[in-house]
Formats: sequence, structure tokens, C-alpha cells
Amino acid sequence: MSGAASSSTILTTSLVFSSSFSSSRLFIRRRLPLRSASSPLRRLCLTREVPVRNLIMPPRATLGFTHPANTETPKISFAAKDIDTDVAEWKGDLLAVAVTEKDVTRDGELKFQNSILRTLDSKLGGLLGEASSEEDFTGKLGQSTLLRITPAAGLGSKRLALLGLGPSASSTAAFKTLGESVASAANFAQAAHVAVVVLPTSKGLSAPNIASAIATGTVVGTFEDNRFKSESKKKPVLKSLDIIGLGTGPEFEKKLKYAGDVSSGIILGKELVNSPPNVLTPGVLAEEASKIASTYSDVFTAKVLDAEQCKELKMGSYLAVAAASANPPQFIHLCYKPPTGPVNVKLALVGKGLTFDR
Repeated sequence: MSGAASSSTILTTSLVFSSSFSSSRLFIRRRLPLRSASSPLRRLCLTREVPVRNLIMPPRATLGFTHPANTETPKISFAAKDIDTDVAEWKGDLLAVAVTEKDVTRDGELKFQNSILRTLDSKLGGLLGEASSEEDFTGKLGQSTLLRITPAAGLGSKRLALLGLGPSASSTAAFKTLGESVASAANFAQAAHVAVVVLPTSKGLSAPNIASAIATGTVVGTFEDNRFKSESKKKPVLKSLDIIGLGTGPEFEKKLKYAGDVSSGIILGKELVNSPPNVLTPGVLAEEASKIASTYSDVFTAKVLDAEQCKELKMGSYLAVAAASANPPQFIHLCYKPPTGPVNVKLALVGKGLTFDR
């Protein structure tokens, strides 16, 4: 409350909502003393009810300090490839090898259990084994080590990375984390063309789904939400990722395209969540929902209810919360319907959709 009351003034407030919604009104009850605080009659109070809308400040524009920059979903091309030649001959900026904790263990002759690692370590004269020992690389999930390779080593890539998968890669979450590790290594090395070698040893997961999880993690890991920050000096430059060792075919192409669609949705969610309340108002959120429905009009419809429409539907609790904001409420209803086939099950997902504006 503004309007500095004197030290002798007692002000208490309470929210009152009438029991009959048809004539419901939200009030703030003010209790003002008849005399000064020192008066013997200071406990005798006069109650006056004032509608909330008369007390709320009108909507204000932002101070002009927040100017969100435009962002785009990273555009990365993905390709699934077989190990039809020596992976050491792959030409590009960064060759990454995904390994489990068991893969990096070595026998009595200090040779890796993983056949790919043995080949690469042999070409590098044991340098890979030395580096993994010195940096305590054990293959834990999310762990990585990166080496710069000289042309004399005979590898087609400029850098080589080992990326950990943990004890055993048994979930899509582990491969999504692997994709994020690929993005992190590529960003650190400023690599545009990258390959990751993955052996299909996971039980219970199809190879196309593994490739999809890696691609999703790579896109999400590459994305940086710098809309409200100073321009980054080190921008991601990743343009292509070859996923080697899982297989090829139409199913891989389908799953890699699916990964791109999922990544776009994840990034949109991140942008909405990270937007400050003076940028993401209820009206702006409603506009974003309408854009989704417009872009995918073959399967989506959007309906946005204003305060009067919500009142007609007797949405009292919703309006009570919305009354705390200077911005009018926007109740968003997005409906998805499959383009073809019968609808066997109807699901409703209810979210708060709070924008924390005031």
C-alpha cells in the first residue's frame, strides 16, 4: 500500500469474497481508527470496503532496460553412419567416443577393453591411455576428456574426446546426457563438424531411439539463452554431427527428425520459463499459445478466455489470484487433435501457467 500512513494509524487488510458468485466482488477491507493511537478509543474502528480494482496500480510499461534479443534453435544437421571404415580416418574437427566405465578399464598389457579405444590408442602411441590416467577419466556419466591431435598422428580429426556413459548406458536419459557432453566438448573446441562413436551395447533400447536421444541432448546442450545477457564471446559453432556405430536407414532418419522437433519444444519451454515477468505477461503468454495453434493448425486449436468470460464460467478462485496483478488474466486452452484416426482416449493436462507479473 502506498500513501504513507502516520505512525498513529493502524491499517489492517483482509480479502473478502462474497458467497454468491453471481454477485461476487473482491474487496480489501480497511480498518481505520477514529482517534489517534494514544486515544482511549483507539480500538474502536470504522470498516470501509473498497473494491480491489480501485486500489491496483494501472498497468505500467517496463522501465526500458529489458530488451530481449532474438534467439534461434541451433540448426544442426544429423546423420547416422555405420562403422564401415576405420573411425580414425573420419575427417572433421572433433571425433568423440562414448564409453562406459568398463570400456576404459585396461588389461595387464594396459590395453583398453573397448576395441575402438584400442585402435585409437595404438595410432596415438599410447597417448590416449596416458591422458585418461592422468586426468582420472573413469567413464562416469557426464565425464569427458579432450585431446588436440597433431597431423603426424594419422587421425583425420583435429581433436579427440572421450565421453563417459556411466556403469552401463541403460536409459535414454544417459544418452541425452551424452548429447549434452558432445555439445559441451564441441563448444569448448569451437568445432563445427563433429562425430560421436557409439557402440550398440545398451539392452532394452533400440538403436534409433539412442540416436534420437543423443541428437536431442546435443541441440539442447548447444542452445544458450542469451536474450537478457551481454553477447557471448564464445558462440557455439556446431553445424553437423555424425552418429557412428548404431546403424543407418529410414527409421534413423525419422527418429533424428523427431529429435529436432522435440528439441524445439524444449527450447521454447526454456525461453518461456527464463523470461522475466516484465517481458512475459499473461497477454504475451497467450500470444505464444496462439502462435503454436496457428503454426500447427492441422492439429492444434487455441482459445483464450478473458476476465469476463472466466467470470461467466464461475472461475472464482482463478480470478481471485489474477486480481493481484495489474495485467488482465488470460486463461489459455490449447487443444490437440490427431489429424487422422479415431480418438480413443482424451487427456487433460492442467498447468498453473504463472507469469509472476504484478
